[in-house]
Amino acid sequence: MSLVFPHTFVPWFRAVAPYIHKYRGNTFVVGVTGELIAAGKLNAFVQDLAILHAMGIKLVLVHGFRPQVNEQLAAKGQTSRYHRGTRITDAVTLDCAQEAAGQLRFEIEAAFSQGLPNTPMANATVRVVSGNFLTARPIGIVDGVDYMHSGVVRRVDSAAMRRAIDIGATVLLSPFGFSPTGEAFNLTMEEVATATAVALQADKLLFLTEIAGIQEDPKDPDSAIDTELALADAKRLLAALPPPNQPTDLAFYLQYCVKACEGGVERSHILPLAVDGAILQEVFTHDGIGTMVVDEKLESVHEATADDVGGILQLIEPFERDGTLVRRERTEIERDIANYTVIEHDGVIFGCAALYPYPEARTAEMAALTVSPQVQSQGDGERLLKRIEQRARSLGLDSIFVLTTRTMHWFIKRGFAQVDPDWLPEARKRKYNWDRRSQVLVKKLG
Repeated sequence: MSLVFPHTFVPWFRAVAPYIHKYRGNTFVVGVTGELIAAGKLNAFVQDLAILHAMGIKLVLVHGFRPQVNEQLAAKGQTSRYHRGTRITDAVTLDCAQEAAGQLRFEIEAAFSQGLPNTPMANATVRVVSGNFLTARPIGIVDGVDYMHSGVVRRVDSAAMRRAIDIGATVLLSPFGFSPTGEAFNLTMEEVATATAVALQADKLLFLTEIAGIQEDPKDPDSAIDTELALADAKRLLAALPPPNQPTDLAFYLQYCVKACEGGVERSHILPLAVDGAILQEVFTHDGIGTMVVDEKLESVHEATADDVGGILQLIEPFERDGTLVRRERTEIERDIANYTVIEHDGVIFGCAALYPYPEARTAEMAALTVSPQVQSQGDGERLLKRIEQRARSLGLDSIFVLTTRTMHWFIKRGFAQVDPDWLPEARKRKYNWDRRSQVLVKKLG
């Protein structure tokens, strides 16, 4: 019998709930490299996709097969040939690609058909639909190199694909396309996934890849992964990187993410196949695990509206319960909502603070400064403080003050100084709770 720990499971599940609501009915196109399948990770990966499917997410899965084709070629005494990162497909290579694709489609469909008790696939019913959804044309001759049976996507039958996913099926695409004359062309998984995501105007394009994502400093392989890249920044970075020749080059997947976002896909992701459950971590956690390219930054600091009341209440409730914050009723927050500033990420509020001016004393109180435990130590508190200071300056005030019982040192490190409660404006002093013994700290606004 497994142990369940409510003190960790329940808060985690509640934190995931906003994403479940948000993504129900969304369309995700997932591109998975053949390396993931070769590494024996197919069953766990399919289980994760089945969880997304159960949550009402519409899925298109595009598989790659580079290592499988290379293995088939080696068995026939042939070698793989590439130019600018794209395979040159002669007649033998085309046969190997068709064999590899057939085998992989069989394995993927078998994985989706699992239903063993006590596994994530128990009670799962995921129907897989494949077909000739792609029309292709040959790449032709580039730089004097004949790509032969290698092609590019000419058209995606998005209407037929949409009918399939709208009835609950998962569409499975191999990197093959066919010409109007019936000729087969070997395509790249990355191009197929990107073209499909654009044609469907998918909500997300996710690549499970050999790389962990895009480093904050591409010249330093040990630097942290940049979890969110604005499209403009991604394009600048792409222009500065050398042209990619293989999938492990930083620019390889980044170029497809940029193309997808330019084509109307809201978000495109580069995820590490080496991490178990990478797609779940990316979709259902605040910062994710890989790199996400978006048309604009998802995180915004803005003044609150009536629509934010529920999110603010949910954010501050645990801190009110443990005594860190003074309890505020919903009616009070609704009345004062114009005083609040919030940090919102992807539709979820992760931080808030309120400003209550005392113009007669040329000061204001910053109250209810709260940052979700999920994102603490990531600078959201400083961003909220900076916005509150800006709001106070715009009102012509000389200072802001806070009352706190537990976070005095955080404020002191950011330029606040402790004063006696008698310093408070008369109107605020009358409401001061002497039993709570809050520390009063003031910051001069330069």
